[in-house]
Amino acid sequence: MDLGGKVAFITGGARIGATVAAALARRGCRVVLTYRNSRAAAERTLRDIRSTGSDGRAVRCDATANSQVRRAIAETVAAFGRLDIVVNMASEYERTPYRGLSTADWERNLASNLTSAHLTVVHAARALRAKGGGRVVNFTDWVAASGRPRYKDFAPYYAAKAGVIGLTQAQALELAPHVLVNAIAPGPILPPTKLKNEEVRGVAKVTPLGRWGGAEEIAKAVLFLCETDFVTGECLRVDGGRHLF
Repeated sequence: MDLGGKVAFITGGARIGATVAAALARRGCRVVLTYRNSRAAAERTLRDIRSTGSDGRAVRCDATANSQVRRAIAETVAAFGRLDIVVNMASEYERTPYRGLSTADWERNLASNLTSAHLTVVHAARALRAKGGGRVVNFTDWVAASGRPRYKDFAPYYAAKAGVIGLTQAQALELAPHVLVNAIAPGPILPPTKLKNEEVRGVAKVTPLGRWGGAEEIAKAVLFLCETDFVTGECLRVDGGRHLF
């Protein structure tokens, strides 16, 4: 798919999402970013988008709230007359020990990491088909893509991200042939802000390519999955070989 003149809708547009948004804008996409709390970050990304000569907007939206997602999609189509790409990056990564895990913990993790990807596609599907074809890129995790949990205290997160892989396959089947749906499973891309220096070095050491990837590697993967015309239902690991250890 030629991205020139297309419209992309991105949930979770902070940090890596900002780089993805700018990459799509440089390809000629108009980009709509959603944010829940970080309005300032979304507006910075919007300035970056407009600096490329493209257009965009930032929309406040809780990606786990059905009515808000429906409204944000409708506003996007009303503003730009079309919708071609959905990138589901909204996520929540938190330690939740299994002993004492509450129903609220479980439901919050599934809502932010799995249900959000379902809601955007449900409300975007008609618009994605309307102009002859669209693309959906969901986000899972390299641990889920490896087929086994590697770390304790992340059971709800792992279950949700494993669910994203199944959801991606189901959406690809349901929306074919007009909409291609794929997932990206990031590995060590950007160190969490609270990670200690020795921990950052430790992750690089057990990654076969010997380093953290950087947000641009995710942007490259998103562009590939948007531009391809014959890949659907796949999960692409972008982890520097981290899953091999």
